[in-house]
Amino acid sequence: MRNYELVMIVSPEVADEAVPATVDRVKAFIAEQGGDVKEVNPWGRRRLAYPIDHFREGSYVVAHLSLDPQRVRDLENNLELAEDVIRHLVVKLEDE
Repeated sequence: MRNYELVMIVSPEVADEAVPATVDRVKAFIAEQGGDVKEVNPWGRRRLAYPIDHFREGSYVVAHLSLDPQRVRDLENNLELAEDVIRHLVVKLEDE
């Protein structure tokens, strides 16, 4: 298991009250893959630096998780298929 940081931008078409449901769905997928979400930090709705799919803002969510390195690609594929996530980034954290 390695530690990762996941940054997601949730579509502005998703109501602010529904963003936690999207986060819960991603957390459930990580748990299905044998991973563990340690911390979730919602940043709220922010203006994007440049338009993504004609959107000018989105809800940012940062999560710290541990996951088997072979399952990271499965997570990325799941996020790419999710219509409510317009952008994501998974970064490996250095071991402490």
